Amino acid sequence: MFGKSYWAERALLSFMNPFSSAQPADEGFDDLSEFVPEHLPDPGSFLEAHDVLTDDEHVAFHELTRELFEERGVYDATFGYNLAKLNLDVRHPEAGFRYAVDADDPTVLRAEFTPTTEFCPQAEALVTGSFRAWNGLGDRHEYDLVRVRVHPSHHQADPLNESLEALEAEFRETGEVPDPEASGNEDADEQQRTSPF
Repeated sequence: MFGKSYWAERALLSFMNPFSSAQPADEGFDDLSEFVPEHLPDPGSFLEAHDVLTDDEHVAFHELTRELFEERGVYDATFGYNLAKLNLDVRHPEAGFRYAVDADDPTVLRAEFTPTTEFCPQAEALVTGSFRAWNGLGDRHEYDLVRVRVHPSHHQADPLNESLEALEAEFRETGEVPDPEASGNEDADEQQRTSPF
């Protein structure tokens, strides 16, 4: 009616979508293939006395993590990128994941998430989504279980970690990642269905 539509003339560039994996190369990020300990959080209490992954072992598992998070949509809505990219973001050297092989059971990997702030409002969705991605796609890695915890620096670390323990216990008992629709928590279930995490 008023001429050609703008959208018919111009395709929306993929980098304009914050949840697209086809974003341009970013400055300020380490390469996924590099282990840069000064840009990673220090291992916290959940990883103490366990075999913390470093160098090529850390890189290999984190590369796989990026793939699994991409497949399952585990994204940080604040930054608009796959949560695995947080480990590479030099602006947040004390945030991201660290991993350790359990000292008592080498078929178990421990993953500890340190959010960017102690009041991170996405922490629950991010760690729950991470647990579901790693254990729901467990045939893609060598571990029978990936245990996930939030670093104690988060103000709700205790209740979040209790929730993760309950997910883990159900997974151990059934061999299946618990269905969020069967949890009995309708509000949390709705968030899981409508959130990219």
